[in-house]
Amino acid sequence: MPVKSKRASTKSVKLNKNQVYLIASGDLRLSANQLCWPAQKAMEEQLRKAVKTAGYEIVRAHPYKSAEKHGFIASQKEGMQIFAGLDPNAPLIVAESVWQYSHHVLAGLTTHRGPILTVANWSGTWPGLVGMLNLNGSLTKAGVKYSTIWSEDFTDQLFKDFLATWLKHGYARHRVNHLSSIDKAKIGTKDRQLGETLAAQLKQGKAIMGIFDEGCMGMFNAIIPDHLLHPTGVFKERLSQSSLYYETTQVSDAEAQAVRTWLDRRGMKFRTGPKEATDLTDKQILKQCKMYIAAVRIADDFGCQTIGIQYQQGMKDLLPASDLVEGTLNNADRPPVKSRDGRRELYKGQPLPHFNEVDECAGLDALLINRVHSALGQPIENTLHDLRWGDADRSGSTKQYVWVFQISGAVPPAHLIGGWKGAVGERQPAMYFRLGGSTLKGVSKPGEIIWSRIYVEDDRLKMDIGRGAAIELPASETQRRWEATTSQWPIMHAVTYGTSRDHMMARHKANHIQCVYATNAAAADRALLVRASMARALGVEVNIAGTRKNGSGW
Repeated sequence: MPVKSKRASTKSVKLNKNQVYLIASGDLRLSANQLCWPAQKAMEEQLRKAVKTAGYEIVRAHPYKSAEKHGFIASQKEGMQIFAGLDPNAPLIVAESVWQYSHHVLAGLTTHRGPILTVANWSGTWPGLVGMLNLNGSLTKAGVKYSTIWSEDFTDQLFKDFLATWLKHGYARHRVNHLSSIDKAKIGTKDRQLGETLAAQLKQGKAIMGIFDEGCMGMFNAIIPDHLLHPTGVFKERLSQSSLYYETTQVSDAEAQAVRTWLDRRGMKFRTGPKEATDLTDKQILKQCKMYIAAVRIADDFGCQTIGIQYQQGMKDLLPASDLVEGTLNNADRPPVKSRDGRRELYKGQPLPHFNEVDECAGLDALLINRVHSALGQPIENTLHDLRWGDADRSGSTKQYVWVFQISGAVPPAHLIGGWKGAVGERQPAMYFRLGGSTLKGVSKPGEIIWSRIYVEDDRLKMDIGRGAAIELPASETQRRWEATTSQWPIMHAVTYGTSRDHMMARHKANHIQCVYATNAAAADRALLVRASMARALGVEVNIAGTRKNGSGW
């Protein structure tokens, strides 16, 4: 049984000595909260034992809801009501073993004066670490002090020592000595000047970021305030998903079929079936093809150089998932889209960079990547991934720690082994995507990558950027990782040079991580330094993480 609440939902109760509150932020969707509750319940029991061993007692700050069959905080309104009844000076743990909506608890945490600890499990199936990273990024942007820790079973020494320190002192830190300021990096004059020139061009010519409804799934950290974005030369065009829906309905069946035929001829395979509720159907795919055309046309109407579609929540009740659309948009080789009068091909021969879940930090990064890699003659296709999970390679083919980078279909086929021929469309999981729609599934090809994240801290734009590689693993190990996460989604087996698992978790300020390829290690190093120089010239505070491929510093 879950731990019982020791208070009424709005009645203030002072904790006794050596007691600590526990809260759990959940999804907005009832089906997700119900499905994920057993994993959360088990995680809380492990955490309760660990806290007890350290000499403290957990008091759950909100009850299990029998009628709803889960114990998550499931809305911002509910979160505010719960925090109104808490002692604002008491220590508090936010325990996460699932994806959560940060705004459910953010309001209460902004005024909570007591020590805050965010805690996550370590599981691909139950992505608490993903939810916690989003919450951490949101707290960082909001200026809320917190400590953070993660564990596979809450018995490892790192977790126990960190927990004990936090319980005793109210704060604990991780070492993040893998980072160095760009000011300390050795950057060639030509590379620095190129970055500065690209920054000056963006500031002078400016660019439009199309926002199809701002804020997705409680991702406060994914919204860049206008007063921070404008100095970079980028300005938002605030668009409505209702416009995207309407434009989708105006695309003809013949135009949609032409896109589908193009995908088929390129070699993409769709695994379809007859049942709308459980299978991917041709009807769903054609609607996605219409949305693709509609998105390109609206972007052209407003002169957007990058766009983001929220999809969750409003569009999920109107159209199939947008992920096939997003991955296709992010590819240079994609189905042609004509203007409504048929006279012009829109964005011919180039991607229309799309940032999944309308993550504006990823959108700005994608725009910088596009400019830098175009200037350097490097691959311009890029995408965000969830920093989903990581594990040792059980096949024994590498001793490196291998991350699972995974997002719900927005990956450009240029990133996949085999390109379009290596892409497979499967139905999106019904729990999250009631109306289905195809993913853009595949395995990321081996090669050198640059990873990065732009975020907001201290009312400033900041960037962490580092090097790594996508590696190839045996099919059996890939399948194990897919089965441990979400098998319908594309996957990247990523290693990060000089940045360990715990370095990444201690520092990263988002659930998302941006990835782009380069042709070789030297080209990737140069692209990193040019983009870092460009970002700095735009007023972004830049830190370089880890090392080069050979282990040397920057």
